[in-house]
Amino acid sequence: MSSADRNSSEKRILEEDCAEDRLKNGILTLTNKRLLFRKTEGKMATLSKKTGDIILDLNLNQVRSVKPEGLIIKKIVVFFDDETYKFGVFNNKKWAREIDEQINLNKIG
Repeated sequence: MSSADRNSSEKRILEEDCAEDRLKNGILTLTNKRLLFRKTEGKMATLSKKTGDIILDLNLNQVRSVKPEGLIIKKIVVFFDDETYKFGVFNNKKWAREIDEQINLNKIG
């Protein structure tokens, strides 16, 4: 996420290369204000990866709930008013904890 993608009060909390069930491969970024997903395309033959556009940009105040899911295939499930997203991440409990923490901090501040 470049500085052009965020304002000065926004800070990156977590970022991970992952996949979402419908959106496919990309980079999931949690900031203190938003959850972003940037599409990526990779070529196994050259081990290269190209980042694309941000295809998901949601404010944390739109999150209804979040929960970790799975033991072997770990996912973070994020429920919004009109959508549910399932991101395959390495540490789903950490993601759930951090998203909840940022939501709670934004309610106070």
